[in-house]
Order: sequence, then C-alpha cells, then structure tokens
Amino acid sequence: MELQRNAFKAALGEGRTQIGLWSSLCSNIVAEILRDSGFDWILLDTEHSPNELPGLISQMQALAGGSATPIVRPAWNDPVLIKRILDAGAPALLIPFVQNAAEARAAVAATRYPPDGIRGITTSGRAARFGRVQNYLKTAADEICLLVQVETGPALAALEEIASVQGVDGVFIGPSDLAASLGHLGNAAHPEVQDAMRDAVTRLTKLGKPAGILTSNDAEARRYLEWGYRFVAVGSDLGVLARNADALARSFKT
Repeated sequence: MELQRNAFKAALGEGRTQIGLWSSLCSNIVAEILRDSGFDWILLDTEHSPNELPGLISQMQALAGGSATPIVRPAWNDPVLIKRILDAGAPALLIPFVQNAAEARAAVAATRYPPDGIRGITTSGRAARFGRVQNYLKTAADEICLLVQVETGPALAALEEIASVQGVDGVFIGPSDLAASLGHLGNAAHPEVQDAMRDAVTRLTKLGKPAGILTSNDAEARRYLEWGYRFVAVGSDLGVLARNADALARSFKT
C-alpha cells in the first residue's frame, strides 16, 4: 500500500492558493459538517482549544474523503507532542511560536526519522495504515507538511533564517501574538502590525516560501491574498457559529 499524497503540500509546492478554516470546537460532528464545505485545509487546534489525541483522530476520520487536508497545531514545539500527532495520522503540522532557525530545525527534526531527525519509530500506527504502508519509514517525510508559526517581533527579525531551514514548507504569520509583541495587544488592525505582516509576505515571497495567515474579516482576507499570502484561513468554526447564532437571535428579538 502506498502512502497517501498530501494534496495541501503539493498545492503549496505548485504555488496554488489554499483557503482554509480554523477549527476550535473539538468535535468530530463539526468536522464532518465542514468536510464537504469546499475548503482546502482545516486547522485542528490543540494550542488554544481543549483538543486531545483521541478527539483529533475522530476529527481526522470525519474529514477523510472531503476536500480539506487536516492540519494539526500542537500545543507547543515539543517532539513528544509532534511524534504522537504524526503517529495518529496527521498529514500536516503548524508549529506555534517558532522564534529562530534553531527552533525551526528542532521542529523539522521531530518530524524526521534517524539519521535525519529524532522521531521515534513505529510502523504499526494509524499514519502507516496500521502497518500496511510497507515503505512508510522511508517515505513519510516526503508527504508530511511542516508549517512554522512566526508571531513576535524577534521572530520576524529572523524570518529569512527561519524560512530557509530545510524541511520547512511554509511560514504562518500569527496576527494576534504579533500585535501583542509589537505593543498593540488586541489590535492586529493597527497600521504598524499590518505593515509588518505585509513586509513578512513580501520577504517570504522573495524566498519562494509560501506564507499563511488567519483572519475572520472578509476584507482583510482578500487584502492578504492580494499581498501574496498563499494559505489563508478565512474564519473559524467557533466564529461562524457564534456570529450566526447571535444574528439569528437578534433578528427575532429586536
């Protein structure tokens, strides 16, 4: 049995724009609803959501057969967390709070088997189709997509070094933490923050490295796409539910 092709990684490599959605509701039923919405990727969050490994597996199972590649954000750049999520079958990872090239290299090493990295070895997990992918150990790295998250001023200063680490497939700019780092807590729309995000995608484009970002604002999302961001989350399941529930209630109570 062959390892399944990572459609998201292939699309990034070909320069195709990928539209995604953040998923924070930790629900396999929500994931099943989103599966046929037409997104290119769905981010399953464990950093700021109470998602645990069994739930992640059920959400990835629910997304199977849909248009979206599941991307899992570990709670931290930790090789044990990364190992467990990869063994569970995640085809792509978004590593938070990468501050420099050394931390980017550590993230890459956690996704690679020796001698290229430190990932612990098993061939019987879900990622290897429970032992059915005979050459999994030699081909896994080809299909794993590794994205790193740059979200502070110091990390932006090291952007080229981080993005140039071999094995990093894309760089995600974190608007909220970047705003806080630049002294504008809760205000990612501040001109200084917006200028920094535009500068970041310009620099990444020069390197030929895909840039990603998240916003729930339609006008912002279209602006980021015009700037050159190639994988853009245009909302979240939590936000979609909350805003539409609020609007529905208001329409009948006012």
